[in-house]
Amino acid sequence: MEQMELGTTGGMEMSEATPAIRVEALEKAYGKTRALRGLDLTVDEGTIVGVLGPNGAGKTTMVRILATLLRPDAGRAEVAGFDVVAQPDQVRMRVGLTGQYAAVDELLTGRENLELVASLSHLARADAERRASQLLERFDLTDAASRLAGTYSGGMRRRLDLAASLVAAPSILFLDEPTTGLDPRSRLAMWEVIRELVAEGTTVLLTTQYLEEADRLADRIAVIDGGRVIASGTAVALKAQVGGERLELSVAPGSDIEAAAGAAQPFSQGRAHIDKDAGRVTLPIAGGAALLPSIVRGLDGAGVRLADLALRQPTLDDVFLALTGQATTNHTVEEAA
Repeated sequence: MEQMELGTTGGMEMSEATPAIRVEALEKAYGKTRALRGLDLTVDEGTIVGVLGPNGAGKTTMVRILATLLRPDAGRAEVAGFDVVAQPDQVRMRVGLTGQYAAVDELLTGRENLELVASLSHLARADAERRASQLLERFDLTDAASRLAGTYSGGMRRRLDLAASLVAAPSILFLDEPTTGLDPRSRLAMWEVIRELVAEGTTVLLTTQYLEEADRLADRIAVIDGGRVIASGTAVALKAQVGGERLELSVAPGSDIEAAAGAAQPFSQGRAHIDKDAGRVTLPIAGGAALLPSIVRGLDGAGVRLADLALRQPTLDDVFLALTGQATTNHTVEEAA
């Protein structure tokens, strides 16, 4: 599948066209395990790029290298025009990072957490107090500012963690699965904050296990598998590459799902995907509405009883499955390395 460019290209010198993030042929191994295998990625200023990939694809390894927490084995990466290996201090002055798990000190209050980060960022005390107050208000934490962070709910901790990453007003923000474990309401609130940050000019690189999140937030999406970017583009463009309608059929209890897939396969434009746990078969078809009567007759002839039958347009789940060969039920938290 042809890869679409994620951003502008040009010389490595700073210029008006210099992207916020540029990664070229990045490699990283942990012993015999190669986490990154020549990864290339470009992110334009003031945009959100969503990064999708199965477990162990290399998403978190990439983010840690860009945040100067790891050194690559080969290749090059620039953030805000600065080399992450040769100029790490310059990079750190311009980036913020929120990891998969809220990194807050539970023995400090919400305000103390933010003021500590401000102190480490070399803000004067008065500036640190003012910045903490601003962020507590922005993230709806003012009423809980004097409570120990250990008493916060999961959603409050994630908001505090994101607030901490913004203390130094970074121009580039790395969000590594920022809404993992949040309830739907807290996730929607976090999405709104992220949109506001980008509207104000912040560049966001977002790794996520939620395809809906990438679909709703990202200007462009990169799919990583095996340590490489295997496809990139807008959500609309990626869905168009998968093409066609999707037939979803759910079998009634006791019916043979393999028989259902076999009966429907002759009408498919590609390989059927079987989810045995859900009792569901998904396959790409063309002219779905006209084919439905024939498909139903074929299923009936195979002795398959249906619980549900539906046609829908392709989603990012279909893109992910088509590109990686893995269902999104396996698309969970990134590798610990």
